[in-house]
Amino acid sequence: MKRVVITGVGALSPLGHDWSTVRARLKEERNVVQYLTAWDGYEGLNTRMGAPVAPFELPAHYNRKATRSMGRVAVMGVRASELALIDAGLLGDPLLSSGRLGISYGSSVGSPAAIGDFGNMISHKTTEGITANTYIKMMSHTAAVNIGVFFGITGRIITTSSACTAGSQGIGYAFEAIQSGRQVAMLAGGAEELDAIDAAVVDTLFATSTVNDTPHLTPRPFDAKRDGLVLGEGACTLVLEELGHAQARGARILGEIIGFGTNSDGTHVTQPNARTMAQAMRLALDSAAVPPEAIGYVNAHGTATEHGDLAETNATAEVFGQRTPISSIKSYMGHTLGACGALEAWMSLEMMRDGWFAPTINLTEVDARCGDLDYIGAGGRAIDTDLVMSNNFAFGGINTSLVLRRWQD
Repeated sequence: MKRVVITGVGALSPLGHDWSTVRARLKEERNVVQYLTAWDGYEGLNTRMGAPVAPFELPAHYNRKATRSMGRVAVMGVRASELALIDAGLLGDPLLSSGRLGISYGSSVGSPAAIGDFGNMISHKTTEGITANTYIKMMSHTAAVNIGVFFGITGRIITTSSACTAGSQGIGYAFEAIQSGRQVAMLAGGAEELDAIDAAVVDTLFATSTVNDTPHLTPRPFDAKRDGLVLGEGACTLVLEELGHAQARGARILGEIIGFGTNSDGTHVTQPNARTMAQAMRLALDSAAVPPEAIGYVNAHGTATEHGDLAETNATAEVFGQRTPISSIKSYMGHTLGACGALEAWMSLEMMRDGWFAPTINLTEVDARCGDLDYIGAGGRAIDTDLVMSNNFAFGGINTSLVLRRWQD
């Protein structure tokens, strides 16, 4: 089996778009959740909070013609991919059009505004507002195909529209495509834009945080006083390469993916199953050929929903016991849905490279029903480890687990 390394990263996140900025935010131990006044106009919507992506500018070549088939989710996915290709030294390289580089990328849905245009057609019996590009903006694989067209990529495209595991499945399936020799390199990750429609979906399940007057105190993963999740947005693309190919071209290697596990609960659409969550982690460990005690840190999905927190932490405790440090990045930037698996894997990798891991903020009293784990508290923690695990669990009972290894020249 081929070895798969990470040679480039591009990200747009609520915490910033480069590691030095993100790290500074994490060390401040303060979230970036905001009260969104634009949502005040929606009758019946309980939550008013979200974590928009930090401001970013697009270069001049993102003109009207180049972006006419893109909503915000696709724009972010394309820009994150461009940044990743620049980071990897592959932008404009013949590899992109060779058929040997592919795309594995996901989001929960396409751009909600385009979905709304078709909704308007159903409600008002008119095609007003619908153009030749409306469907392209709406479709769940809009980011993946727009990335392909923008950069002229002719390899395989794997589209992962699996809600909260879209980004992590994107990375995992890219890993498998390279590991098996089907592709030499892949752009992998996910993107999501923040919209009231997404908030309404979770609101109807009574799973959103509604402490609208104190956004700095939410979300609170694993805490006894949690009151639900907060949505965010962003995009993250990793350039994955076969090790020999990366070394032959003198690429800078950031880390290595050595394990991936994914499965499904097969029991309930919205109620997670601790047994199959634990099995996904074991699948990743088996794929990586490492024992649980070799993992120095677990990046939790950590949504701050009751059922999610309880199932996840008890599953993690079943696999790792109390010995493995764990925290949730969502406490800083909310739940970025299709982007979270990629953003959190990238941040886990960077924390491992730094030897410092961020705490779960707003965690003051661990829910007694949560698993007996080593929850990283205030100040974060210095940990010298070569292996981390990043976990994500999605609506529909889709579970993913990634194992990343620190690269040593």
